[in-house]
Amino acid sequence: MKYKRVLLKLSGEALMGEQQFGIDQNVLDRYAGEIEACALRGVQIAVVVGGGNIFRGVQAESGGMERAQGDYMGMLATMINSMALQAALEKKGINTRLQSAIKMEQIAEPFIRRRAVRHLEKGRVVIFGAGTGNPYFTTDTAASLRAVEIHADAILKGTRVDGIYNKDPEKHTDAVRYERLQYSEALIGNLQVMDMTAFALCQENRLPIVVFDINRPGNLMKVIEGQEVGTLVS
Repeated sequence: MKYKRVLLKLSGEALMGEQQFGIDQNVLDRYAGEIEACALRGVQIAVVVGGGNIFRGVQAESGGMERAQGDYMGMLATMINSMALQAALEKKGINTRLQSAIKMEQIAEPFIRRRAVRHLEKGRVVIFGAGTGNPYFTTDTAASLRAVEIHADAILKGTRVDGIYNKDPEKHTDAVRYERLQYSEALIGNLQVMDMTAFALCQENRLPIVVFDINRPGNLMKVIEGQEVGTLVS
C-alpha cells in the first residue's frame, strides 16, 4: 500500500445520489463497502463528511440568517451524515468511532487527537463530525486540520469527477484533466481543489491531496495502492 493512514473527505452532496436532498441508502452502502474493503486490508482510515445534502451555512446567510448560526446548523448536518455512515459501516462488521468537535456525549466522543490516533492503530474507522467546531470554517478545512493532526499520509477527496480539470468537465467537453499538480500550480491556476484555508494547511504541512471519482467501484483501493487514479496535488 502506498498510503498506510489516510483521511477520506466526502461531500454531503455525494450522499444524495440522484435525489434532491437527504441520503440515498444505496450510495451510502456503496461508500461503506469501499471503506470496508480498504480497512480489511489493514489501511487506517479516518473520514470527514460534509453536510451540504441537508444544510449549508453559506446558503442560510444568503437568505438573511446570521452566518455563524447557519454554520452551526451545518455542523449538525455533518453529524447526521456521520452517524448514517457509522451505522452503514457497523452493519458490515467494521468497528468505528465517531468523534465530534462540539459536545454531543450521547452520540459521539469528543475529539481528542491522541484517542483518535489510538483508535486508528487498533483498526477502527474514525469519523470526524461537526467540522472544526467553529463557524466560518468549511469541512474541507476540517479534513485538512484533522489529517495533519493524526499524521495522515494523504487526504483523499472523493468527488463526482475523476480528478482536477482546467475547467468544469460537466459544463465543458474540452476540459483537460491533470494527472499531477504542484501546490503552486493549483493556486496560480485557481483550480479550487479546496478552499484557501484548507489548501494552505496542506501546502504548509506538505500533505498530498488526491482528488478522484468515488463513485467508480474500486477507485478508493486503487488510490491507496498508488495506482494512477485521479489527480495528485503535492
